[in-house]
Amino acid sequence: MSYYADVILPLNIQNLLTYSLSEQIHQQCQIGSRVAVPLGKNKLHTAVVVNIHTNKPLHYEAKPVKEVLDHFPIITINQLKLFKWVKNYYLSSFGLILKACLPSALLIQSETLLQLNEEVNYLEQDLSDDEFLLIDAIEKQTQIKMSDAQKILGKTSGLKVVNQLISQNLIHIDRRVKRQYKPKLKTYIRIAEKYKSSENLKQLLDDLGRAEKQKEVVLHYFKLNAKSNKPLSKKDFKSQIDVSDSVLKALIDKAVLEEYSVQEDRIKNNQNTVANKLSLSSAQEKVYQAIKSHFKTSDVVLFKGVTSSGKTEIYLKLIEELLKQQQQILYLLPEIALTTQLIQRIKNQFGKQVLVYHSKYSTNERVEIYKHVLSADSGQIIVGTRSSIFLPFQDLKLIIVDESHENSYKQFDPSPRYHARDTAVVLGQIHQAKVLMGSATPSLESFYNVNTGKFKYVELNKRFGDVKPPVIKTIDLKDKYKRKKMKGHFSDELVERIKETLSRGKQVIVFQNRRGYSPVIECLTCGHSPQCPHCDVSLTLHKANNTLRCHYCGYRMAVQNKCLSCGSQDITAMGFGTEQIEHEAKDLFPKAKIKRMDLDTTRGKYDFEKLIAGFENLEIDILIGTQMLTKGLDFRHVDLVAVMHADGLFNFPNFRAFEKSYQLLTQVAGRAGRTKEQGEVLIQTFQPQHRVIQDVISENYANLYKQEMEQRFDFHYPPYYRMIKLTFKSKDYNRLNEATDWLAVYLKQIFNKHVLGPEFPGIARIRNQYIKHIIIKIPPEQSLSKTKAYLLKGIERYDTISKFRSVRLNIDVDPYT
Repeated sequence: MSYYADVILPLNIQNLLTYSLSEQIHQQCQIGSRVAVPLGKNKLHTAVVVNIHTNKPLHYEAKPVKEVLDHFPIITINQLKLFKWVKNYYLSSFGLILKACLPSALLIQSETLLQLNEEVNYLEQDLSDDEFLLIDAIEKQTQIKMSDAQKILGKTSGLKVVNQLISQNLIHIDRRVKRQYKPKLKTYIRIAEKYKSSENLKQLLDDLGRAEKQKEVVLHYFKLNAKSNKPLSKKDFKSQIDVSDSVLKALIDKAVLEEYSVQEDRIKNNQNTVANKLSLSSAQEKVYQAIKSHFKTSDVVLFKGVTSSGKTEIYLKLIEELLKQQQQILYLLPEIALTTQLIQRIKNQFGKQVLVYHSKYSTNERVEIYKHVLSADSGQIIVGTRSSIFLPFQDLKLIIVDESHENSYKQFDPSPRYHARDTAVVLGQIHQAKVLMGSATPSLESFYNVNTGKFKYVELNKRFGDVKPPVIKTIDLKDKYKRKKMKGHFSDELVERIKETLSRGKQVIVFQNRRGYSPVIECLTCGHSPQCPHCDVSLTLHKANNTLRCHYCGYRMAVQNKCLSCGSQDITAMGFGTEQIEHEAKDLFPKAKIKRMDLDTTRGKYDFEKLIAGFENLEIDILIGTQMLTKGLDFRHVDLVAVMHADGLFNFPNFRAFEKSYQLLTQVAGRAGRTKEQGEVLIQTFQPQHRVIQDVISENYANLYKQEMEQRFDFHYPPYYRMIKLTFKSKDYNRLNEATDWLAVYLKQIFNKHVLGPEFPGIARIRNQYIKHIIIKIPPEQSLSKTKAYLLKGIERYDTISKFRSVRLNIDVDPYT
């Protein structure tokens, strides 16, 4: 009987591909295991088996699976269920979902090897110099990689010479699977077994004769071994006795010492802790019991707790209870920035039981975490960002979505464009796990799900330890500029409050949600502003390295002293970012220790951690930053938070602008006064009576929800209407217009007025690609699945038009913007 396997390839292929299985491969193959399969001309790819059957494919000849890469499944049945849901809901492909799920080191590709054809003889004089050089290299090493051949001869000539030798039948190509994951190995030294007896050791020392250094090494080995009775690493051994490599090599060659390697776990968490007894306040205990009660009848609970109310303590209490039952917990965080303080707090409580998973870890580190979760051998608590939703959980019982309102949970590019908050609910259903969403400022969609009965709800409106909420005041910039009370972008009132705060030994946070020095440089003579040549945006001034940069494609150029259009030297910077605020603050507060936290200052793996540690240890007086500062950080000595320009938040062309502004301002205000002393928040704005600011001051989430939901209802926005956004990109402006017009006509025939566009977005060109959007609004009475089916049918027809193939089309279900 012939057997076949349906597999997922980590490529943007919509359908599963079927491969044949030899009898031997069939015996080894399991659903969820990785296999090496041929694809295209002489290429091997990693694939994951999702089905094994006896049905021969009808439309093509099945190629054979070349190799089984795993002794046990690396993808679980529950993961495959989640893949299927993500594919159907977010209209992605299995391959791209697999790519998002597996660490890249597990997605093996083929490696090309060059070998001599031993059946053919050659004469040296018949070969060119390059041909002989390559043949000689292969002879010395038996085989070499194609990449090495290109290094020897150069990329272009290397390929040419290889092809010439293949045509002469002097070499042939072999392809094998290239394994990217490399285990971390530690080398150890031990004495050969025969020299462990005193008689043989005495004979050895006699035989070494005048080799005094070698004798000394042997004697030192026994001395060190007797002292610790533990394996001796080669590195430690060399450092303790100051021995050269040549002496060690001589003893290894003589089989006196043996060298061996042991695989080490890169994910070391040796933190032995005695768990602190978690003590909840009466208000926290009430919420904790309410959550447990709701979990008896509901799978999802929304937990709204004001900033500094102690939501984390309640999370830890829930985790503690599940750990007693040896079950897994997923603790989701929106960004890596949030993990620094919180992870240490969780580790302090639960020690070795914590695993952390995010993109700043190396691919090899992520492989090892993935395998730990798969085997459930360590780390019952997995703390991670959105991609950790795809980990191979074995016994998942609780998912905590912290700061669940954050848009960082939404994946934008590449596909699958999933929302981890919503996907967590489905993951919970698959594993029969409970989901707890926590936030001081829940998204309107989440609160709508409470009001429609989909989620249960608890709230905690009291700050922990009777800490008073900060006093929030506005500073009217219109009045300050009119009365000339500004020093740069700091009002006189803000300057005085910062000075007073610093004089008390307290710290200040300054929030400006734009990085760089200035977003626009403008000539006052002709009005010219330097633009990115690849994007439809102005270049941002970064004064630290005197460059103009594009924040979309990375293009940069040196700052010019004169206008590039008219040659005038009358140039000014307009607008301001964190770098300019830092520059002004250093002039205004020369004795203060000032640092900046934004993307430019936290690019390194540990830059963020260093800034946080410095601020916690009072090495920084004023911390200036973007929305990184709003992400749930807990600083004990911050008494003042300043918002430099609130208007930039809500004056934004997005239906979520007011909701997002309220969340940001509330979250950044929550960084102030987290101890007994009441903090203060100063918001500089041209619109002090703006309803969002007034709702923030009065902590009136209910009013924001009411007004925003009325507008969402009137203008047919989520959560009342669902949305699907189609994004088209092409370097050909005319072809883009033609393609979007064609699909828009098709869609409008089906969905009528519910199709918006095609329209250019605010930034209509990025990286030389012109961009257009079509938005489909789906009324509550219309079937979402049928809408998707009609859409896919239209895209299928669209894909058959050859001239549109150069236009890239992305689908985003439930877009954030």
